[in-house]
Amino acid sequence: MRTNIQYILLLFSVFFIGKPVFAQEIDTVSKPKIPAIELPAFKEADSTSILNPLNLKEQDTVKSDSVKVKQQSSLTADVIYSAEDYIRFDRKNERVYLYNEAKINYGDIKISAGLIILDNQKEEVYAFGIEDSLGEYTQKPVFEQINNKVEPDSIRFNFKTEKALVYNSRTKQGDFNVKGQITKRENDSVIFMRNVKFTTAQDIDNPDYYFYARKIKMVPDKKIVAGLVNMYIADVPTPLGLPFGYFPLTDERASGFIIPSFGDNRNRGYFLMNGGYYFAVSEYFDFAALGDYYTNGSYAMRLESNYALRYNFRGNLSFRYERLLNSERGFPDFSESSIYNIRWSHTQDAKANPNSRFSASVNLGSSRYYQETINQTNTGSFLNNNLSSSVSYSKRFPGEPEINLNIAATHNQNTQTQEINMTLPTVQASLSRIYPFEPKTGAKKGIIQNINFQYNFKGENRFKTSDSLFFKPEMFKTARTGIQHSIPISTNFKLFNYFSVSTGTNFRENWVFKTYEKSYDQQNQEVITDTINGFDAYRTYDFNANIGTTVYGKVNFKKGSKIQAIRHVIKPNLSYNINPSFDRYYDTYLIPGTGGLEDEIREYSRFESSLYGAPNKNYSSSLGFSVTNDFEAKVATKDTLEEEPRKVKLLSNLQFNTSYDFAADSIHFQPVSFRGTLPIIQNKLDVNFNGALDPYALDNNNQIIDEWNINNGGSLFRLTRANVSFGYSFSSTDFEGGEKNTDELENETFRNGGRPDDLFGKGMDLDGTFYDEKEEDDEPVTNDTERYHYKIPWNLRLSYTMTYNNTARQNEISSHSLMFSGDVELSPRWSVGASSGYDIKNKGFTYTQLRFSRDLESWRMSFNWTPFGIRESWYFFIGIKANVLSDIKYDKNRERDRNL
Repeated sequence: MRTNIQYILLLFSVFFIGKPVFAQEIDTVSKPKIPAIELPAFKEADSTSILNPLNLKEQDTVKSDSVKVKQQSSLTADVIYSAEDYIRFDRKNERVYLYNEAKINYGDIKISAGLIILDNQKEEVYAFGIEDSLGEYTQKPVFEQINNKVEPDSIRFNFKTEKALVYNSRTKQGDFNVKGQITKRENDSVIFMRNVKFTTAQDIDNPDYYFYARKIKMVPDKKIVAGLVNMYIADVPTPLGLPFGYFPLTDERASGFIIPSFGDNRNRGYFLMNGGYYFAVSEYFDFAALGDYYTNGSYAMRLESNYALRYNFRGNLSFRYERLLNSERGFPDFSESSIYNIRWSHTQDAKANPNSRFSASVNLGSSRYYQETINQTNTGSFLNNNLSSSVSYSKRFPGEPEINLNIAATHNQNTQTQEINMTLPTVQASLSRIYPFEPKTGAKKGIIQNINFQYNFKGENRFKTSDSLFFKPEMFKTARTGIQHSIPISTNFKLFNYFSVSTGTNFRENWVFKTYEKSYDQQNQEVITDTINGFDAYRTYDFNANIGTTVYGKVNFKKGSKIQAIRHVIKPNLSYNINPSFDRYYDTYLIPGTGGLEDEIREYSRFESSLYGAPNKNYSSSLGFSVTNDFEAKVATKDTLEEEPRKVKLLSNLQFNTSYDFAADSIHFQPVSFRGTLPIIQNKLDVNFNGALDPYALDNNNQIIDEWNINNGGSLFRLTRANVSFGYSFSSTDFEGGEKNTDELENETFRNGGRPDDLFGKGMDLDGTFYDEKEEDDEPVTNDTERYHYKIPWNLRLSYTMTYNNTARQNEISSHSLMFSGDVELSPRWSVGASSGYDIKNKGFTYTQLRFSRDLESWRMSFNWTPFGIRESWYFFIGIKANVLSDIKYDKNRERDRNL
């Protein structure tokens, strides 16, 4: 026995070097199968005669036994084992018994069980639980190694053949929880199991669904290969079965097929949507190829890739193309169209490079893409009226003076008019401000010391085209190119200690490479414009001065009043601007008179259609006036412990602006524009308003005349336009201190060019989740007490706008609408939401979407319904949440007949 003890202990290290699969708890139906071992009657043994021959330390068996074995040559660490009741050595049968809270520690391996038996004669080890006084099976075996923990019912292991039998085993492999009646371990990497249930449900004893196989072969952390497999839902067998099954067991991303959804369209027939293949190329980027197909011949394809390099950058790139056929060929209503969309988002980590930065936000393609596509992922973007893009690189060159360089390409596209404006590229460079007269030490004071200037450079290549000519030769023929140099010079100083004065001038030089010459063709009676290629330039300058101050007014109320004081802050500002006339850059052409009419001489500038337009022709000398008002109140707080009263905003940024042009022939005053913010709920709801007041009257043709409106029988001012709007967003987290997700780059609808909120509805991802839907908790509320105290999460968003127009006596409200959206989590697993709006002017509901989502623990169910309108449709999804079984799903959508 003394000779073999090192092999008995060594078997634990051999047995658990791999990642074997063991049980966690006893089967409630059948008791554990304990090997048929004849346990001898336990008698009190003489500690000297039994323990000493094994060279173990003597212990008091009444207390917790703990014996430390001297390290043998074949062991790499000390072996420490103990038992609460006793440790008994049977020298005759060559067995060691550890009973009640039996433990063995060897290196990083820890084994505990109710009873551990080491049988040196049979070269086997047994570990299983024991029955307590109530007959319950307790102290089941527990094996721990580093972070791995396994809890089987019982183990039988032969340390010579290195094979094991585990009864009622349970294990977790990847997303799967596996439970087998009998498990046979062949070696470190192959395990055979019989009568097996495996599922992604958390509760292995009562799963809402599982797959049942009579025999499986499992390679831990790699795969499960099964024979005949049947799917059970709520312990009810389904007709879903496979003659064999293969299930990968890996936490890493893996390439694989994406199962499409199906449905039918009245114009295009039945379809398969969003099916394809996912390529897990590397840990830095992936690639997905998806497609749609309709039985009338329409098809669509989508290529997407996500990439990231930690602490450097991250982004995504997608290309979408759809060939859509409406009706059938040969039918009178047949039509076809091709639409595409390119999207690219790239952000650089702020710490990657402090002196340079590259970013991209691209969304361009067919103007009708989001209106014509019926792919469910684009639902929340079809109301987009504008597509825009920007790709830029900036570089800072530290020094004195500092140089900043920016290279960018921009794109703006109106989806209604299909007009596209693009700059490719725009190069800007600037020098930091230089103070030539600043003192070597101390702050700058006075006019001279504050004199500063800088240099700015801007070069552009601008295109204006349409959808049909985008990136075709005709687009590049109409390019306008120009370079602008500007040198602003300014200074500032204090006047009488209360007035801040600033004055300056700005010199600009514009270079162009195309000018235009006009003449009149008398024969065809039309104006001819000739394009002159070649370098040309013009120079302009202007002068400006500003003086402003801040005036404080305060009204105190009697002591004990709730409102203690009201403060009025006034910020008046006077500005004076001179814009000289540059009529030397203007030419004339003659239109001969016909039919007794006099000849007409027209002026034009050869720079009119150039990139920066023509220089100013008319001299102007204008005095501008603006005043900004802020009203605040000091309100006594209800909390008597607070010493300072609470500040409340009553009216913010109430601003009036106008100007008077001394050089104008008539209509010297500009309309008085006003704007302001009215706080309704502090820091939550602000009502914004703006408008214009015109002091001049209109004639019978609704044209402005040089006569005061009050002298024409009207009021002092005419309200020509006005707008009132507010946006309000609040939720239950506002009252609980919760955090909000502000990462708009993760918002699919926002990346498509839509709103970051869901006022226009939400799109749905391939796994049935609505975009921006929160992740489910790993441990959902199941306790009845917790459900009783459950706080219902909710959120609500409102957007209101009204526009009044009266520039030509229309006296009408041109637009008046209210948009709203919200979500309510009725229970920890039920969520409903809606997005809609009401056009008050036209008396009708705007685009409306109703959303329903149900968390079925292991499954997800969602329903998206647009009940009316040109986008009338519904979409239903139910599927398993776990990624490894995400292809087990049912989804279907149906839309109405649409004519665009």
